[in-house]
Amino acid sequence: MAPFCDRDYLQALLDVEVALAAAAAASGVIPASCVGDIRAAARADRYEIAALESDARTDGNIVIPLVRKLTEAVAARNPESARYVHRGATSQDIIDTAQVLRIGAESAALRESLTGIMSGCAALAREHAVTPMPGRTWLQHASPTTFGLKAAGWLDMIGRCRARVRDAAERSQVLQLGGASGTLASLGDVGPAVAEAMAKELGLTVPVMPWHTHRDRVADVASAFGICSGALGKIGRDLTLLAQSEVGEAFESKGSGGSSSMPHKQNPVHAVTAVAGAIRTPGLVATMLAAMPQEHERAAGGWQAEWPTMAELIAATRESADAIGVAIGNLRIDPSAMRRNLEVRGGVALAEALSSALMAHVSRSEAMKYVEGLCRIAEREGGSLREMAARDPEITQWLPPAEIDRVLAPENFLGGAKAFVERVLTLWAV
Repeated sequence: MAPFCDRDYLQALLDVEVALAAAAAASGVIPASCVGDIRAAARADRYEIAALESDARTDGNIVIPLVRKLTEAVAARNPESARYVHRGATSQDIIDTAQVLRIGAESAALRESLTGIMSGCAALAREHAVTPMPGRTWLQHASPTTFGLKAAGWLDMIGRCRARVRDAAERSQVLQLGGASGTLASLGDVGPAVAEAMAKELGLTVPVMPWHTHRDRVADVASAFGICSGALGKIGRDLTLLAQSEVGEAFESKGSGGSSSMPHKQNPVHAVTAVAGAIRTPGLVATMLAAMPQEHERAAGGWQAEWPTMAELIAATRESADAIGVAIGNLRIDPSAMRRNLEVRGGVALAEALSSALMAHVSRSEAMKYVEGLCRIAEREGGSLREMAARDPEITQWLPPAEIDRVLAPENFLGGAKAFVERVLTLWAV
């Protein structure tokens, strides 16, 4: 099985073979006249992926049958040119370099999707910088926050993920050309020159030495994709919780799923896609890390385990990013539901605001004790924290009813939320 077993990956394998031939010709290893024949035969649409995969199960990797088929195609054009296909390389050189090329392309596509998510989050953060909503810790109401700050948190996190993916992908853009044992012995003294020319042809850098069993760059990319998938899952998890029937503070306005039996359902399918991706990807990243201790100069199992794993990891992360992009783009915000939920259980979510105001007059422990008692009474009697405080002489001796109303207004207890939003928006100018 190939790492990216699709038409794009097959073309990448063929592109590497062409670059090898061009580099070898430029270094005088093979005749320059054969490069055109190899290039003409190196078109993915000439080859059947299923047949190559089938042969790969016997041969051990997809390059072995591909080189056979490529050689046959070149021979049909010019038998002399066919002698020079794959000269000086080993299968892993072609597979690793093609994987590097695909990582570059896939990471660029992922970063584009992440940029779209960031733009959507930035718009939400600006619009709702001071829109109060319940903060939630341990899934219980905490002090108020703002929806803008929540969106800014998503923006900041995805910005870091985009940078992490970019950096890991850039570090991975390194040619693999080592031949049978990493010495390029079959190319004689010109091996390093062929590597230089081949890297230039593909737009890659040349490593100080081949890296057949040194998989840190590949594991670095896998980790970056895995972290990104987890971050997308975090957004997805938040969106599913906000869309709960009992909460209803934010939900996908269109394109969400129904039910085979319940006509009223409007499921947050895009958010759930990202949550599912975040559940799948840790195991894939773990496999990539587990594959790192590879034997001597060529792995017996570890390298092979990477192929389908990296493909699945990248596909899952890309799918999650696309899904969250749709969810954010279609997100409908209900500030009235946020305000209503702040009043749940008599508005005790503002208890910290009241105790903080009391601390100007009594000790912290006394203030906490006073307010905790009021909360318990409000919960027991079904009243509001505001009502309990306004009729308690111990409280009103320091805070008159008008001041209690001011203190318990959610918009007056948002701290640095707006400033934090502005800082994030300045950092990630999207």
